[in-house]
Amino acid sequence: MAGRELGVLNALDVAKTQWYHFTAIVIAGMGFFTDAYDLFCISLVTKLLGRIYYTDITKPKPGVLPPNVQAAVTGVALCGTLAGQLFFGWLGDKLGRKKVYGLTLMLMVVCSIASGLSFGDTPKGVIATLCFFRFWLGFGIGGDYPLSATIMSEYANKKTRGAFIAAVFAMQGFGILAGGIVALIVSSAYDHKYNLPSYEENREGSIVHSLDYVWRIILMFGAVPAALTYYWRMKMPETARYTALVARNAKQAASDMSKVLQVEIEAEEDKLHHMVESENQRYGLFSKEFAKRHGLHLVGTTVTWFLLDIAFYSQNLFQKDIFTAIGWIPPSQEMSAIHEVYRIARAQTLIALCSTVPGYWFTVAFIDYLGRFTIQVMGFFFMTVFMFALAIPYNHWTKKENRIGFVVMYSFTFFFSNFGPNATTFVVPAEIFPARLRSTCHGISAAAGKAGAIVGAFGFLYAAQSKDPSKVDQGYPTGIGVKNSLLVLGVINFFGILFTLLVPESKGKSLEELSGENDEDGPETIEVAGSARTVPV
Repeated sequence: MAGRELGVLNALDVAKTQWYHFTAIVIAGMGFFTDAYDLFCISLVTKLLGRIYYTDITKPKPGVLPPNVQAAVTGVALCGTLAGQLFFGWLGDKLGRKKVYGLTLMLMVVCSIASGLSFGDTPKGVIATLCFFRFWLGFGIGGDYPLSATIMSEYANKKTRGAFIAAVFAMQGFGILAGGIVALIVSSAYDHKYNLPSYEENREGSIVHSLDYVWRIILMFGAVPAALTYYWRMKMPETARYTALVARNAKQAASDMSKVLQVEIEAEEDKLHHMVESENQRYGLFSKEFAKRHGLHLVGTTVTWFLLDIAFYSQNLFQKDIFTAIGWIPPSQEMSAIHEVYRIARAQTLIALCSTVPGYWFTVAFIDYLGRFTIQVMGFFFMTVFMFALAIPYNHWTKKENRIGFVVMYSFTFFFSNFGPNATTFVVPAEIFPARLRSTCHGISAAAGKAGAIVGAFGFLYAAQSKDPSKVDQGYPTGIGVKNSLLVLGVINFFGILFTLLVPESKGKSLEELSGENDEDGPETIEVAGSARTVPV
């Protein structure tokens, strides 16, 4: 089978790690830096939005966003992301990775800036504008998932491909960290200038009109890193795998990669013609042939990402409530509006620095040694263990003397989601499907993940509310409480282990070997392509 591989694709597979690999990681990774910044910075400013637009100074506590508004503000970008993953994933296979890549980035830049603008200063006007532009921001972010993963997998060599794709995804960690740091800088500057009293000391004086700029600056800053990389994205050549196997232009593929690799590569038009005309290059996404070869793989990649994101996004969205429970964030009436932003940002930055960022880079370091399967099973296993370890003795962890232990355990769940399924669910769909369907299948898998994120974000916003009506957040019904929410998440993570058994190991194999695109026609082709082992040997 290897004898049928095109010279240009083989040259990419066996290429030593070179400067262009790192350039591709930075160019694709800055998109993910922006994605994470934009998606997660909203959790830093929702409390501030509640104070500015929904405070009634006759009441003992400052205002919070009503439940439906909170759900819309935090969830609308996720809905846009889901739609963008499906649309741009499909478009990336139809028009080419490069053509669509610049479009998603420009959408992100424009909508990041527009998120900080609003029509009028009434709560309805501000929230409606914010939700509208955050939907389209999410739409652009959604396109970055399948395109960045596919481009990196198609540029990489087979020895270190996992590390390169994971490194692109790991830039998310720096994006989350940057969100916290920007919020810390902006809130510190405002706190230094105004030195506002807490809400219980002076209800009216704890909020000043210029605080309206704080959340706008934090959201709009997301446009900066994306804009800086636009030029370099446009300079990248189309991937050789798309040009050869999908666009069927052997000369262009050889010419592009000759420049990138700085070696002479033969076009091999006859060999390409023979490859693309074979039966295993003709089946579509909804064909029986695809179902035989890759049906279970697609089920595995979609369901594991769905389950992972339920747990991952619900943690992020009620983490500020956990910080309140352990005393990192005092009751809202004991702080001014700007001090609350500072406290939430400090807590998120500490978690990102101690667990989120290291977890991503552990995956980068070990993915091509341990394999995707091992890291994903291990991650889901430890997430299950730590969720149950937090939930079962939950009352023990909330006592003052045990609070630091609670944060350490909570950090470990983040660490093992990132040194685990949060990274591998992104990597594997970019490797195991045929070139002409790769971006589409990655988009479908990622969209399933965002459906899980929406369940986590919307569902656990309500579920994590206390059973005691006197302790629930303003405007919310009673829920099942944080303890039971953590138990449910533990069960979800356990199912993640089971569905990982459907996902093949892709370590050390070429993309064409994994997808069966090098195989000769015949009955044995289906057996080879569809029988990728689910357990590494």
